[in-house]
Amino acid sequence: MLKKCYSKFDEDEFSLRDYLAIDRTILANERTFLAYLRTALTVFISGVTFIKFFDVIIIEIIGWIFVPLAIIIAVIGIHRYRKFERQVEEVSGPPFES
Repeated sequence: MLKKCYSKFDEDEFSLRDYLAIDRTILANERTFLAYLRTALTVFISGVTFIKFFDVIIIEIIGWIFVPLAIIIAVIGIHRYRKFERQVEEVSGPPFES
């Protein structure tokens, strides 16, 4: 399986350890992106819940603050994911063919 995934392995440029480190970095970036989305979704749902189910005005105001905050968190997560993905691609080149 390693031979198929790393058929472009060239000992002059990178070692196998470097390729595996790049793969771990890509997976860590994806996990971080999913954490941003999970946080944005949680904040959004909390905001909608505060708006819909509470009659206290201060809690409704907090709910209205949470909704755009969730959108901002999601946009930041997408931006950071794409930025880091481009940086990794510059170092490693195009992805491997499987």
